[in-house]
Amino acid sequence: MIISTDRAKRPTDFAHEPTPIGGGFCPFCVGNEAKTPPEILAYRGNGSGPNAPGWIVRVVPNKFPALGIEGELNRQGEGLFDKMNGIGAHEVIIETPEHEQTLASMPDRRVEDVLWAFRDRMLDLKKDKRFRYILIFKNHGAPAGASLEHAHSQLIALPIVPKRVIEEVEGCKNYFSYKERCIYCDIIRQELESGVRVITESADFVTLAPYAPRFPFEAKILPKQHESAFENSPSHLYENLAKALKNLLVRMEVVLEKPAYNFVLHTSPVPEANNDYYHWHIEVMPKLTKVAGFEWGTGFYINPTPPEEAAKFLREAAI
Repeated sequence: MIISTDRAKRPTDFAHEPTPIGGGFCPFCVGNEAKTPPEILAYRGNGSGPNAPGWIVRVVPNKFPALGIEGELNRQGEGLFDKMNGIGAHEVIIETPEHEQTLASMPDRRVEDVLWAFRDRMLDLKKDKRFRYILIFKNHGAPAGASLEHAHSQLIALPIVPKRVIEEVEGCKNYFSYKERCIYCDIIRQELESGVRVITESADFVTLAPYAPRFPFEAKILPKQHESAFENSPSHLYENLAKALKNLLVRMEVVLEKPAYNFVLHTSPVPEANNDYYHWHIEVMPKLTKVAGFEWGTGFYINPTPPEEAAKFLREAAI
């Protein structure tokens, strides 16, 4: 990762692409429940029946899934290569019945409902022995890859652990083997002591700009107490995580003028959910720069905004 001080940018220096996807018919809006696949999970406040209005959060299979739930893996070799069937789960978490709402504008309790939906779906899918990793992610705004404007996030259950996750987990294992401490717990202690990259802190969570961010204004939300698996966290953490997540997104909206963004929930692989070496966290990455040839060719990222400056802008945002 390269912090390019010669290209240093303040929030107002970034050219913003418009985040709206466009008008027209929205299959995620109330009254259009029949236009999506039948729901897998829904939280309802008025006793209404499934696949009908009255829901608060609704989870449905992705109409165009990257992986299919039916079938066997059928792992096999093909010369030097290995292949298997595209087995997995691909679901959409529709975060609100209100088309104009976002996680930044929703009440804290509604953001918490979304997090509970993440948890409930992860716990259910972990029962399927074919799955090794469950990824939750969100693309907000067209520049970040969203194809629909209505607030939603996605879940993909995979039959393998992704390469990047393996590298992260193995790094944590190696650190723990050497020091008998979780590297993220050590990072949290160090960052709270210095304070320069801390954006916000509460009793249960710290939000910070990572020491070596790939993207300008990238941020991480981490539980202050060691928790290896998001879905196994104590119940009270979801309420406080909702506040921390919304707080960060509001700050980004104020400082960066409602940017498109991606967020990813990193948690332990299914077979090793409870451990002492890995620490779940959420990464939020505003879409302010483009990944181009240098990044693809080297794996390095050029970031024009030092994390200390990004943290200061976000920390001092008037919200």
